[in-house]
Amino acid sequence: MPQSHPSPYHPQASQLALRWPHEAGLAISFVLNIEEGAQLRYSAGDGINEGTHEVVNTIAGAPDYCMETHFEYGARAGYERIAKRFIEAQCPLTLNVCGRALQHTPWVAQEALAHNWELCGHGWRWESPVLQDPNQERQNIERTMACIAEHWGRLPSGWHCKSSASTHTRSILQSLGFAYDSDYYGSDMPWVVQPEGRAPYVVLPYGFDTNDMRFFSQGGFVHAEDFARYTIEAIEVLLQEARHAPRMLTIGLHTRILGRPARIRALDQILAHIRARSADPAGIWCATREQIAAHWLAQTLANPANL
Repeated sequence: MPQSHPSPYHPQASQLALRWPHEAGLAISFVLNIEEGAQLRYSAGDGINEGTHEVVNTIAGAPDYCMETHFEYGARAGYERIAKRFIEAQCPLTLNVCGRALQHTPWVAQEALAHNWELCGHGWRWESPVLQDPNQERQNIERTMACIAEHWGRLPSGWHCKSSASTHTRSILQSLGFAYDSDYYGSDMPWVVQPEGRAPYVVLPYGFDTNDMRFFSQGGFVHAEDFARYTIEAIEVLLQEARHAPRMLTIGLHTRILGRPARIRALDQILAHIRARSADPAGIWCATREQIAAHWLAQTLANPANL
């Protein structure tokens, strides 16, 4: 299984001779997904409309302006509301950008440059590559790379598929020179792949639980405090475990979801908690995913026993 850990059901290590910078035990990665404009739209010639948002109400054979403008909210209002808080907190941020979305919002790349944020590839369209043939998937990845390079000034080093990756995604990424991907959900720690004849490659865990998408799920988050409390509990447990072994936490955000006025307070509370816990002996390191992957790889290669 190309997307699995080499020891898929072995417990994650309780002890590792590895720490994050400044002797921190917990690395936190904030990821803001930029997908607006890359979703399926009848009005864009797709033949069907996106069906996932606040409510599921598929309109066939005609544009769904309700769905389109819900996505539009993320670019027009939600992004600014979220970005403002990361700028004020001087907190590192990774932007998962779909190529077509970046075409609609090129100013996102300029903001990333101004604040040292990372752009990570998230597909050309907001769609899973699972059913794409390898050539089609490669073309979409290369097209996204070119778009990011045009607007950001350099190629992305990371990638994250919508939903599941395909059986050939990782091999394509490695052949194109990517340093890491985030298409793994099975651990609280990164791991390193050493493909034959290619450079070492890092797999960073992602998560759907400490993620604002749960505002859309039945039995998920309702109030901003729900998201904040859940994420803070995760931070506290991982900080405790990090006294013995390194841990990583991903906090996934979407402009059209968390960017709503009644939800944004969750981010305020999470950032405030991280600031308050900065003196914890285990330590928190907030970083871009590119920084996390680079550090983990360097530490792993320096300590081969951690492989």
